Amino acid sequence: MIDIPKDKKIILTDGVCNLCNGIVLKIIKYDRRNTFLFANLQSEAGKELTKYLGIDTKKIDAIILYEPGVSYEIKSNAALKIMDDFGGFWKLTFVLRVFPVSFRDVIYDIIAKNRYKWFGKKESCMMPTPEMKAKFLS
Repeated sequence: MIDIPKDKKIILTDGVCNLCNGIVLKIIKYDRRNTFLFANLQSEAGKELTKYLGIDTKKIDAIILYEPGVSYEIKSNAALKIMDDFGGFWKLTFVLRVFPVSFRDVIYDIIAKNRYKWFGKKESCMMPTPEMKAKFLS
């Protein structure tokens, strides 16, 4: 198993998706407490982690938030928990929890299903800049 610091939360995303890469860059910007590390689902670290968690990425092609020793979340729950960690006005996203997970995930799935068509796709995973490299599991 890859070595994950216990004080970090891991976010796994689709590394070739333009929307996902944009979201990763936003999370890095708002992660003022340096809470998150990242891995692409297509990377060795991503494959090892999803195997460890028992997640079949052919069935669940979504954002995954893994809190070592605690739990993991997928889809809308993962997105909301990530935003909770930003603090400030981002805490207002808690109001979205009034909607049932099944409803939120239907919206999530529509966006996920169309993400390549609407936002495009890269030929390979994003290469982090030297400054960002410490934020990614290898």
